[in-house]
Amino acid sequence: MNIISTGISPYARLALLAFLISICAMASSSLEPATLITNARIFDGVSDQLIEGKDVLIRDGLIVAVEENLEVPEGATVIDAQGRVMSPGLSDMHAHLMLQLPYGVAFTSDREYWAYVASTIAEQYLMQGFTTVRELCGNSFSLKKAVDQGILLGPRIYPSGPMISQTSGHSDHRTDAQQSATLGFEPSVPMKYFHVAVADGRAEVLKVVREVLRRRASQVKIAVGGGTGSYSDPLDTTQYTADEIRAAVEAAEDWNTYVTAHVYNSEGIIRAVENGVKSIEHGNLMSEKAMRLMKEKDVWLSPQVIVYTFHPLGYNEEQKARHDQAFAGIDQMFTLAKKIGFENIVFGTDIITSPEMIKRANEEFTLRTRWFDNVEILRQATSKAGRLLALSGRRNPYPGKLGVIEAGAHADLLLIEGNPLEDMSVMTEYEDKFDLIMKGGVIYKNTL
Repeated sequence: MNIISTGISPYARLALLAFLISICAMASSSLEPATLITNARIFDGVSDQLIEGKDVLIRDGLIVAVEENLEVPEGATVIDAQGRVMSPGLSDMHAHLMLQLPYGVAFTSDREYWAYVASTIAEQYLMQGFTTVRELCGNSFSLKKAVDQGILLGPRIYPSGPMISQTSGHSDHRTDAQQSATLGFEPSVPMKYFHVAVADGRAEVLKVVREVLRRRASQVKIAVGGGTGSYSDPLDTTQYTADEIRAAVEAAEDWNTYVTAHVYNSEGIIRAVENGVKSIEHGNLMSEKAMRLMKEKDVWLSPQVIVYTFHPLGYNEEQKARHDQAFAGIDQMFTLAKKIGFENIVFGTDIITSPEMIKRANEEFTLRTRWFDNVEILRQATSKAGRLLALSGRRNPYPGKLGVIEAGAHADLLLIEGNPLEDMSVMTEYEDKFDLIMKGGVIYKNTL
């Protein structure tokens, strides 16, 4: 039929044509080539038994089916896993992409050099099987953007932006050579580059937290106790008043996300949890009272081991002593967790100052076998990490499920030669044993 004879105006005909083209484009998009992985033994992020006899179908960055005898879609790429173990991509829940310069180099370098080094660290993490990191101190917002846009290679990044502390706290990296804050604040180099921030009192805390959220932080990190890498704050100190902590929590919750807190000691943990903090970073020196409160409030613990097995480059003797003090507390912390049945524990490394140590980050898996079964460690790095990441709520930069292999989850997958449920050492041999690395359905390594 002649469309002109219908009385439709030229504008209407153009609108109809555009509509038909859009429909065709949508249909074409839905038929993007899929990937079908067969013959894998699947660790789904949860079960202590490998799932056998099921195929995994991936399309548009998502797992669309995990079923037996799936038909091969037209145009699909088929990958025969040949019996390898399939695992969800790994998550480092306490990473520092931006902080891999030794102290002396960091404090004498411009922001561009910090960024260039960070870009190499991001790619290294991905090639070690970490498809997601929670970046817990550092101005990684533009790094995240570059990775998401495909300009750089790297994992999914959940950025906190600068860790926020009080004057004299864990973010105050001023040395004795810098003037007193009572005379006018002279910022440290990390503060100038927005890797850390100092805020005192409710008004300042609100302002800095809101600034971090303006930059699209997925969660907010504050320090409520001393640290090993800062110059002025012993580990026993309690930092931020209850009102200052509440200010940070209120601002984050108004933005539909959460606050995590750096702290080693019990007093700081208790104050943080009582005022709404949802995750504790480190916690090495906590008491049973503090851990039981965390369990009662369903708070997460994000501990690390490997970072305490070496002294970060550029530490002075006082910093080294605090670092060793923190290392000495790890056994009692994990032993206490097993005693009271505290299970909200995730995987992280906290490595700083050393690109060479980043290459050893996977040793965290074997270090944890002193306290945890293999399956529990793997859950900490996959499904449990996914549950904590989901606390970012509407600020989650990657909505959907991470850390599990099931229909609807993000297609972040590894194919591993060897079974980490039986032999955790395979997780440290990523160059030889990780035969396939996929993030968002895109293959970044395939040696099959």
